[in-house]
Amino acid sequence: MPLALLALTLSAFAIGTTEFVIVGLIPTMANDLHVSLPSAGLLVSLYALGVAVGAPVLTALTGKWNRKHVLLAVMSLFVAGNVLAWQAPGYNTLIAARILTGLAHGVFFSIGSTIATGLVSKEKAASAIAIMFTGLTVALVTGVPLGTYIGQTYGWQATFLVVAILGLIALVGSMVLVPNNLKQPPAAKLSAQLKVLTQPRLLLVYAITAVGYGGSFTAFTYLASILEDVSGFDSSMIGLIMLVYGASVAVGNIWGGKMADKMGPIKALTIIFSGLAAVLFTFTFTASNPITAVITILIWGAFAFGNVPGLQVYVVKLAEKYTPDAVDVASGLNIAAFNVGIALGSWGGGMIVAKSDLMNTTWIGAIIVIIALLLTRLSGALDKHADKKVRITVTTNA
Repeated sequence: MPLALLALTLSAFAIGTTEFVIVGLIPTMANDLHVSLPSAGLLVSLYALGVAVGAPVLTALTGKWNRKHVLLAVMSLFVAGNVLAWQAPGYNTLIAARILTGLAHGVFFSIGSTIATGLVSKEKAASAIAIMFTGLTVALVTGVPLGTYIGQTYGWQATFLVVAILGLIALVGSMVLVPNNLKQPPAAKLSAQLKVLTQPRLLLVYAITAVGYGGSFTAFTYLASILEDVSGFDSSMIGLIMLVYGASVAVGNIWGGKMADKMGPIKALTIIFSGLAAVLFTFTFTASNPITAVITILIWGAFAFGNVPGLQVYVVKLAEKYTPDAVDVASGLNIAAFNVGIALGSWGGGMIVAKSDLMNTTWIGAIIVIIALLLTRLSGALDKHADKKVRITVTTNA
């Protein structure tokens, strides 16, 4: 594998870290910035909103640009956003910094796969993409807990400085190692994206993605606050607990992928959403005890991201059927749907915290996930109906 892939992997690591590390730092940042917990939670929502906008819109607008130039511009924006967050004099500047880095995130993962496959021969394309996305997985396992520890020990500003340095190393690596003559894929036009968004079946899957993730992030955004205020953990322990969660996420991602391959996306998603809803309900009662809280979080991690492979496979499967000329666009829009869910879930969790009790985020999050489960079953029923219709048509023609 070419060294340029390492630069892409490090970029993915830095980007993944800066997205999720904020969850472990929300109580600290709220106290330091003299804002409420819901206001600090907006730092998660607005970042995710930046990703959701950046992925489809900015990728389409830069579709005709040289891929390496887009990559370098995106990573420069990412570094600048994190430097701004490090030096932010107040809450409003930090909000602007988070939106900027979110925009960079959205474009990076839209073009990253194309660049990764352009670096290797056709038969190694899947491996190249997997290596790049390893950076995101490793970020959840090590980058987020380490960043949380740095933020709790040296101040939250230090976390953004470290991420900015990682981003700068990745930027220099990409500048030196990524070739300038990468094959230019056809530009993903906004019209193609609009075509995908007119397909009811794909819209249903995007709704499943957004609602499923939104339910989890309604509670997950305020996990550090729950651990400190309800479970009784010292803030210095949050990083270690995030390490437990990250390790479980890595296992759950692999498990979810194998399940989707073996039994199909609908059955896999049914099991995962059912488990996720059950865990969130359970956490309402187990959060008050430190031991049961950690055990529940360990199980939560396995279910929380286990739905990603199944949802992506399902979108591609339906796109091949309903929009065969825009499969990549359909897949990219599902990434945007994940982040719409994160944005809405974090915002909704903030509203719950502002108007009621912190622990209401868990059982309300579970109810939202159940809605995603019902939408999944509806989509599966529509699949069966469509297949039955095709069989009847084939039989009649025969």
